Amino acid sequence: MVSRRTGLVMLFAVTFLLFASFFFIPRIPQPLSYHDFADRRSWLGVPNFGNVVSNLPFAFFGIAGLVFLFTRASGAAFLDRGERQPYFFVFLGLFLTAFGSGYYHWNPSNATLLWDRLPMTIAFMGIVAALIAERISVRAGLISLAPLLILGAASPIQWYLSELHGYGDLRFYAAVQLAAVLSLPLFLLLFPPRYTRTSDFVWVAVFYVLAKLLETFDAQIFSIGHLISGHTLKHLAASLSGYFILRMLQLRRPLSSL
Repeated sequence: MVSRRTGLVMLFAVTFLLFASFFFIPRIPQPLSYHDFADRRSWLGVPNFGNVVSNLPFAFFGIAGLVFLFTRASGAAFLDRGERQPYFFVFLGLFLTAFGSGYYHWNPSNATLLWDRLPMTIAFMGIVAALIAERISVRAGLISLAPLLILGAASPIQWYLSELHGYGDLRFYAAVQLAAVLSLPLFLLLFPPRYTRTSDFVWVAVFYVLAKLLETFDAQIFSIGHLISGHTLKHLAASLSGYFILRMLQLRRPLSSL
């Protein structure tokens, strides 16, 4: 574990280099093939049934998390009441992802994809603000929450507007998402924890990576028996990241009390 100052320098340096690097690569339009999923089967009148209904766990863990935050039991999970605020947006983002992603998969297009990506950025930025609050300072986490949410929401909106104007560019959205993902191991490695259950954050990262792999091999997985596609499994794996965040909050305790 490095000093706090060194950790901050390293965190800002990595973030700056990441965003700067995207200025040196060509713009990245959204390939229309992205909407061409392997499993297009309809059932019970629901088009793309597997990819639509597999979003339900996001709603379940989102609601469960929001309910937990407003119960008396959540008091043991936070040294400061303000630390609940970032997690409110994490679970709100998960809940909204169920509807945004379900809407997108009902009728895949760039227009509906915007509503898939928007709530995910809310959840991502909530996690970043929560880590700042817990690993650096509560005040810094709360101050950064609104700017992070605005930055996160702006990234898919900027992408969609670029598509409407004929010069589709995913670079900003990709940079914001990648920065949020990379911040997780950086916070865990560079700054000391205030709570137990740090390992649950590792599981959050594991299931996120697994979800991306399942997404990549959508068609290959579906070709094995044509029972379930990689993209459907991606939703289930990604939702488990939400489960581990909720599990962490339910079980963790301040290290100062041990």
